[in-house]
Amino acid sequence: MKVLICGAGQVGFGIAERLSAENNDVSIIDNSASMVQRVSDILDVRGFVGHGSQPDVLDEAGARDADMIIAVTLHDEVNMVACQVAHSLFNIPTKIARIRAQSYLEPHWHDLFSREHMPIDVIISPEVEVGEMVIRRLSLPGAFETVSFGDGAISVVGVSCEEDCPVVDTPLTQLTELFPDLPAVVVAVVREGRLFVPHGADHLIAGDDAYFVAPNDQVERTLNIFGHDEKQARRVIIAGGGNVGLYVANRLEELQSSTRLKLIESNRERAVEIAEQLSQTVVLHGSTLDEEVLKEADVSNADTMIALTNDDQVNILSCIMSDRLGCDRAMCLLNNASYTDMVRSLGIEASINPRAITVSRVLEHVRRGRIRAVHSIQNGAGEIIEAEALDTSTLVGRPLREIELPDGLRVGAILRNGIVQIPNGETEIKAHDRVVMFAMAENVHEVEQMFRVSLEFF
Repeated sequence: MKVLICGAGQVGFGIAERLSAENNDVSIIDNSASMVQRVSDILDVRGFVGHGSQPDVLDEAGARDADMIIAVTLHDEVNMVACQVAHSLFNIPTKIARIRAQSYLEPHWHDLFSREHMPIDVIISPEVEVGEMVIRRLSLPGAFETVSFGDGAISVVGVSCEEDCPVVDTPLTQLTELFPDLPAVVVAVVREGRLFVPHGADHLIAGDDAYFVAPNDQVERTLNIFGHDEKQARRVIIAGGGNVGLYVANRLEELQSSTRLKLIESNRERAVEIAEQLSQTVVLHGSTLDEEVLKEADVSNADTMIALTNDDQVNILSCIMSDRLGCDRAMCLLNNASYTDMVRSLGIEASINPRAITVSRVLEHVRRGRIRAVHSIQNGAGEIIEAEALDTSTLVGRPLREIELPDGLRVGAILRNGIVQIPNGETEIKAHDRVVMFAMAENVHEVEQMFRVSLEFF
């Protein structure tokens, strides 16, 4: 597939890295020569210096025979115009744009991005995506990662196996015997930095990170079995009143009106502005690295600190300070994925990477076949995929035990007519089932083939 990427920043680089590694023909455009040179030096992509919204630049980059354009520059307007030019002049089939300003996304302007006006097929809003991820993590405090599939009916949860985890040293096949009515499947394990798909005879050991799939209403029970019975936060401090911080505060006021919220913002004008927009949140002006400000926020009695500033170092340090002052749990926003393993060792239970979330959203539309959703884990080492099975799929009509799935694949759940089924060896997948499965990066192409019916991009 031939893909044009407008924007060579962190998100553009991350998308280019994934797509070029899968042997796609990738061209990246940015008006910064140094950033284009950096991407071209590191990745097997073609780089072009210029504005991604200008027709001559797009033409030079190969827009005439491109299959997809992904506009992720820092400016919404450039992203929108790039997609408009790609449609009007080059008839590029799939157009994806990152749009951050919420004003463009208001429901009463929904016609703006229709094919008749500004034809953008997929809009990615990082603030909304990240904000919703924060809300999901808050609802399951024992998990370091949570993703929803099947219109919210199925959850994939990452959980740490501590020394006192009840299921440590137990073969996975025995979990079914010990908990016969537990509808959950462990689909992936991270051990000493290595991601793999476990077999029935494998067992979890202390220090492992396990990813399990379960119906949404069984997640808390499954977390309890893994030794995590943390209570949902009722006293929350948010560090950073930017777009993400404000979105999270607004959503928590809507969803959990009983939660006591405090938000710390370093910019006085911004603090006043968001205080006028929030009705139940106490807004404090000051630095989250100031111990006195944290004490004023009563951090010692807080359940969770959520650090959502634009500075990774500030987020990490404010979580560490909050922990030492007595806060129960901490969660932080990290733009640099290389910090992820480090923050876990510092006692920060969960981190959220906006780039990884955006890349996952893009991959949903890059994947061939009836792919409905994708979530990339462990910096792209594996993917959790939701796909719709068609009559022509090799998975349909035979018990799973008769299908020779590669070692790097594991089926986790099936959604059929709105009902979640956890599969076993006798389970037969039917046409139109929605299948949630885990795949190692090297096996993603095989998943595409299983759910592919024709040369289409979904």
